[in-house]
Amino acid sequence: MTLPRIQVLLSTYNGEKYLREQLESVLSQQGAELHLLIRDDGSKDGTVRILKEFTVASPEAVHYIAGENKGAKGSFFELIAESSPGMDYYAFCDQDDVWMEDKLQRAVALLKQAYQNQEEAIATNRGALPIPLVYCSSTQMVDPELNPIGIWPGEPQKTPTVYNSLVENIAVGCTMVMNRAAMELIKEHLPQHPERVIMHDWWVYLVISTFGEVVFDKMSSILYRQHESNVQGGQTEGWLMKWKSRYNSFKKGQLGNKFSKQAEEFLDCYGELLFNEHKQAIQVFLDTLSKNVWLRFFYAVRTPFYRHSTLDNLVLKIIYTLGQV
Repeated sequence: MTLPRIQVLLSTYNGEKYLREQLESVLSQQGAELHLLIRDDGSKDGTVRILKEFTVASPEAVHYIAGENKGAKGSFFELIAESSPGMDYYAFCDQDDVWMEDKLQRAVALLKQAYQNQEEAIATNRGALPIPLVYCSSTQMVDPELNPIGIWPGEPQKTPTVYNSLVENIAVGCTMVMNRAAMELIKEHLPQHPERVIMHDWWVYLVISTFGEVVFDKMSSILYRQHESNVQGGQTEGWLMKWKSRYNSFKKGQLGNKFSKQAEEFLDCYGELLFNEHKQAIQVFLDTLSKNVWLRFFYAVRTPFYRHSTLDNLVLKIIYTLGQV
């Protein structure tokens, strides 16, 4: 049986502490012909030395690129641009986690199942094959020594669509696996102003939830390491701490109209491909922001855009009314 060809895109930056363990877990994946494309984002520690060791040891599977520091978002967009055409699947990877040996195999199986379930509908109603698909999952959050902390995020209660992805990202980047059609769609319309994009994984979730299908797996196949450099603020907090966190972000000006800037970039990149319903909804979302506070309030009350948790959905309506999305 021919194994699926999967290219794993990994960005590194000063990651020597956990990198070796992560690389070993990626290279131990079952049921895949693995191709690991790594871009180092200007590391100053021993990261590059480790990357060279793995490149020499597995030259057929590991390819390493040295780059200037662009931050995680810019580095991953560079990896997308440099990804090899013709792969069956593409996966994002962080430098400090541990993958279960069946992580990619499970993702591919669920993506194939999703395609088979929709094959007849796609041929009948959409015309073009294949449909862009992206897999994402919950994670087993762990401490630096890999002791379990909790499962995050939970399974979404609604089908992922543009009405959620414009204002919320439920796809953790290090869990994401795309089929070829999804990667081609992303590469053909890379953002011209990446500074307006919040993060690379959110961008992929936005694009594929709009034009394809998102497959969410509530089972985790990854140990998502939490430490001083990457702790996900608020994911294990109670409701009072979450309110405090959101208030402090607003008070410090950290919201910065991020949603609306990303929405503008999305329209610039994909506007001609959008269904009229979606295009008009996004345009109204953006245009109403320039109206007075009462018109923003009345729009926020009835907006079709939503976040999954009741708390976050309420915060969305508040910050929209205040003109801070």
